[in-house]
Amino acid sequence: MISRKFLLALTISTFALSACAPRGEGLSSAAVVLPPRPTWAFEASDVPLDPGYRFGQLENGMRYAIRSNATPKGTALVRMQVDAGSLDEEDSERGFAHFVEHMAFNGSTNLPEGEMVKLLERLGLAFGAHNNASTNYDRTTYMLDLPRNDPALLDTALMIMRETASELTISPEAVERERGVVLAEMRDRNTFALRNYQDSQEFLAPDARFTRRLAIGTAETLNGATAESLRAFWRREYVPRHTTLLIVGDFDAGEVEAAIRRRFGDWRPAPAEPQPSPGPLDPRAAGKVDVFVDPALSERITATRIGPWLDERDSIAQRRENLLRQIGYAILNRRLLSRTREDNAPFRSAGFGTGDVFRTGRTTSIAVDTVDGKWRRGLIEATKEYRRALQYGFTAQEVAEQVANIRKANLNAAASESTRSHSQLLGAALALVNDDVVPDTPTRSLERLEAFIPQITPAAVLAAVKREVVPLDAPLLRFQGRRDPEGGASAIRAAWDEAMRAAIRPLEQKAAGAFAYTDFGPAGQVVSDTTEPVLGIRQLRFANGVRLNLKRTTIEKERVLVQLSVDGGQLIETRENPHATNMMSVFAQGGLAKHSRDELDSLLAGRTVSAGLSATDETFVALAGTTPGDLELQLQLLTAQLTDPGYRKEGEVLFRQTINNMFASLRATPGSALNADLGAILSDNDPRFSLGKVEEWRALTFAKLKADVADRLAKGAIEVGLVGDFDEAQAIALVGKTLGALPAREAEFGAYADRRTRPFTADRSQRVLRHTGAKDQALLALTWPTRDGEDPVAALELQLLDRVVQLAITDTLREKLGKAYSPGVNSNASRTWRGYGTFSINASVDVAQVAATRAAIFETLAALREAPVGADMLLRARAPVLEGYDNALKTNGGWLTLVDRAQTEPDRIERYAAAKARIAAITPARLQALVRQYLAQDAAVEVTVLPEGVDPPN
Repeated sequence: MISRKFLLALTISTFALSACAPRGEGLSSAAVVLPPRPTWAFEASDVPLDPGYRFGQLENGMRYAIRSNATPKGTALVRMQVDAGSLDEEDSERGFAHFVEHMAFNGSTNLPEGEMVKLLERLGLAFGAHNNASTNYDRTTYMLDLPRNDPALLDTALMIMRETASELTISPEAVERERGVVLAEMRDRNTFALRNYQDSQEFLAPDARFTRRLAIGTAETLNGATAESLRAFWRREYVPRHTTLLIVGDFDAGEVEAAIRRRFGDWRPAPAEPQPSPGPLDPRAAGKVDVFVDPALSERITATRIGPWLDERDSIAQRRENLLRQIGYAILNRRLLSRTREDNAPFRSAGFGTGDVFRTGRTTSIAVDTVDGKWRRGLIEATKEYRRALQYGFTAQEVAEQVANIRKANLNAAASESTRSHSQLLGAALALVNDDVVPDTPTRSLERLEAFIPQITPAAVLAAVKREVVPLDAPLLRFQGRRDPEGGASAIRAAWDEAMRAAIRPLEQKAAGAFAYTDFGPAGQVVSDTTEPVLGIRQLRFANGVRLNLKRTTIEKERVLVQLSVDGGQLIETRENPHATNMMSVFAQGGLAKHSRDELDSLLAGRTVSAGLSATDETFVALAGTTPGDLELQLQLLTAQLTDPGYRKEGEVLFRQTINNMFASLRATPGSALNADLGAILSDNDPRFSLGKVEEWRALTFAKLKADVADRLAKGAIEVGLVGDFDEAQAIALVGKTLGALPAREAEFGAYADRRTRPFTADRSQRVLRHTGAKDQALLALTWPTRDGEDPVAALELQLLDRVVQLAITDTLREKLGKAYSPGVNSNASRTWRGYGTFSINASVDVAQVAATRAAIFETLAALREAPVGADMLLRARAPVLEGYDNALKTNGGWLTLVDRAQTEPDRIERYAAAKARIAAITPARLQALVRQYLAQDAAVEVTVLPEGVDPPN
């Protein structure tokens, strides 16, 4: 609910927004003078440094961090962070940091324009998935995920990073071409969410620099950007002392360090300008009210106070203080969560927290999400919980619950310390670079935690929270929603005053219980036990029909993935009953018959287990991550979900609140409008594949869900997959005591032959949908019928065609025409619906460019029809796909995709084993034939999404 930092990040593929969590009071943050910080935080900290890292600094000032690691084996992550973002821009340069990020992909001394991405694609790195970048307020980050620990590939990655750091050409021609892409990104990101974010920050910090420094910039400054002005920004900010290179992967650290020195050692040092303060923030700001209305916004009310930043350097003592605070905030948010699970819940969700606003201030906030029109009660009840906590503190039971969760997380981390992933280790290094948090080993962290636990008392927790929070006296109150709050700003302030006057009492202690589902009868007997020969997956069957597939790995120590698949899923839906499984999204919120979901959270504290059951096309699925020690409890929980689900009212209430918000914002953006209606368009309004009306969703109940799914949960065939670090004999025995002990199940997963047809409309007339977003936003969607995925060769051919068309369309729309920020291509060859598959191209463009975009897409496809794809484009499309197969089984999650249904869908294993050879055999002529077969202009279903009140373009 509440994060630790304000962040507005623009990436090539993602525009990420997060609001800060606000952390006492004092003078304006602009007046604070902070002492200098060391090159590395561990130089001035008593927290011991994880010795596995290698940190250094070149003579020119560039820093680097290296970690040799083999999880996943044979791969690596490379990041270059430049401490320059939108805060560094002058008023005339707004958007330049992000624009320069785009230009990094558009030409340098040794890489001509357009060649960098192509070079990486030839080497197996897909644009977006393995090759990306992001810009936010205070930094720009370039990212390469290397699929191989090939020294030549590492050298290429370092070469590219060096080119970006010091060799960009930023030619006038490239700037003109990329300007359209950046402006398209600005257009696409202009949504209700962004406007809401901007208003909230301007309300809280009207004079702060960061409120006027969204990374995307302004139309005026972007249109005014020249090659010379962008180059000037780049030269000023991209200097060694602003730059940190981070590499984590399956390389020798000494060799990596030597390679870094070779590539970057001759980068000339340059003055490093200090980053401007993002503030000022005013701790005296109080008593104001802001109202922001947009038809797409769900109702939220927030109370905030601002305080100065607390310069608390990382130390063992500070970590203890932070731990106490963490427990206190977690308890209060746990109380708020419990309130959402009442029969007549006062709010949909709520959160309380304190956090940094960069290094210029902190804020404390309560944020309350309510049903439309119910903000007053929500604010009052959430505020009372805040007051109750700070006045009466916390109970020993509450503290024990949170300590159990934290201790378990630390135990798990220590147990799997030797198999930490690249991303975990990179995250710890980035925390050092960005937040001065020293990376230590999980084992030492656990030892310190165990020693400190006796000192974690309710009184200590409350005192720590009070030392950090900014008291919410006369807070800044902000309302957002679809319509103005009744009574306006004065009513909001009156509700807050009432909440602060309301009588409060200490929290009543809840009686502790025990988990009630530990005995399911005599253990089931194994009647079949074999091992398939290709991947060594052990396959067992119990007397009751339950199948179990096992694959023991050493990828992650003390970690186990569990997947439970039960026959049915969305195949139980019919034209007469098309919404039968919709409420499975909140099934787990209904708890168990003997325990509410809230009780389960307390009963299972300190255990690595999770509840949940969702509907996929053909099955009901539960996926959980656990440990060998908690595997029995996890299996007991899954078995209880099948045998004694609770269907409690709180889950039903949550569902209704969620769908009301979903339907209310359905037309807010072109993408959401398309998603709402495309299924109905393609299926000729078959209700199984259409969204339906909100009244139909509101009529759904847990009683109906129970009637629809109870038979499948009680009788449907079951298959269980286990992957990870476990003892096979013990795991088999535990499954036998739980799922294997159930009454006999159906022997096979249902064929559902009469339900596997899915229509594709014969109507090729152009459709126009409407959205309520910005008046310049349009979305063009083209969908063709193809075929199902039963033939493995045909499915792979369409998968590769997807990549080829993506490259060709991106080259046309983004690179040549500059009309679309991120055109999308997708092939879906179904294995559920017989004979059914789709191939789609979507492009988000300016309303005035719809016709030109349509023409460009069809011209691109015509070229692919008229001549076979070139060898280079085929290589760029194929190499990342092949690398994906090479790395598929380097994670437990990858293994699980083959283990989960190894007995009932064994062809998945054969398809995986043969995939690389089949992909390598696909010829340009075959791809050309596929374009001719499927992607004819008159075969597409064309949907254009336009703003309300805007005529379709000619």
